[in-house]
Amino acid sequence: MSRLAPPGPADGRLAEPKTGRPRATVGGSRSPFVDFDRPSWAKLGESIALPLTADELEQIRSLGDEVDLAEVREVYLPLSRLLNLHVQEAGRLYRAYRTFLGDQPARTPFVIGIAGSVSVGKSTTARLLRTLLARWPHHPRVELITTDGFLYPNAELEARGLMTRKGFPESYDRRALLRFVTEVKGGKDAVRAPVYSHLVYDIMPEQSVVVRRPDILLLEGLNVLQPAPPSRDGRASGLAVSDFIDFSVYVDAAPDDVRQWYIDRFLRLRETAFRDPASYFRRYADLDTPAAIRRAEHLWDEINGPNLHHNIAPTRGRATLVLTKGRDHAVTGIRLRKL
Repeated sequence: MSRLAPPGPADGRLAEPKTGRPRATVGGSRSPFVDFDRPSWAKLGESIALPLTADELEQIRSLGDEVDLAEVREVYLPLSRLLNLHVQEAGRLYRAYRTFLGDQPARTPFVIGIAGSVSVGKSTTARLLRTLLARWPHHPRVELITTDGFLYPNAELEARGLMTRKGFPESYDRRALLRFVTEVKGGKDAVRAPVYSHLVYDIMPEQSVVVRRPDILLLEGLNVLQPAPPSRDGRASGLAVSDFIDFSVYVDAAPDDVRQWYIDRFLRLRETAFRDPASYFRRYADLDTPAAIRRAEHLWDEINGPNLHHNIAPTRGRATLVLTKGRDHAVTGIRLRKL
């Protein structure tokens, strides 16, 4: 697959679309955001050839996510173009720093955070962006790490009474995750990340992923935009992972829609992955449809819904860009924070 051609002018700056303009709907020109409807956003990438095939997309998208090549072209291709511009500008700033300060260490990876609820499609978004960004010139080394690997092992969650709060901020080894990101941004040659298995629903203690100074690191997870938690005396407790993210994407949808997508995915998994003898959820494979729906509703209403309401959704306003999905899972609008 050939790489994407550089967009617009030779200096890589974003050219004005040939027709139409972005639709600013929140507070007009005084808003810190600019809102795009999908047609206006699509114009920003219409001059770029799509470097992705239908077969590749089939391998990328998650179960239940109906993204098609038209959506890749209209939504994710312009987003990869915008991200490419940010990476290029970060490179120019690094070279200016090196000139100003004299001897400077090598440039560190550009970190992109991708957040959103369970079942909203953030994993597909992350994999799509990894593929598209790797096909732009100048930064072919793009790595993707999910924060699932930084969940405490099930035994530790059981000991802490947190198994029913898996995915909540307190269920993660936040020190290990912060250490991982700071080592990546500190320019360490090789940084290890633990591996999580959705099949066995636990950390794989003998496995790890090594990140070796990529040009871009995508960090995908429920809580990557969380601020630092307050200390016991109510004061801020220092650094958070979000402090080291250069650009962030929040995948958003109406909570009722996400709840239904979660139930639909649970029913599909009942017919597929849950039937694997090694699956943690093997006991759900033989449920009839009404019982499976009730179980999925319970899991959402007791765990995933409250986590979205109390922890994930409040971080949406911290994102650089928000992708808003409609009931059919298709992106309908994009909100971009102004520079």
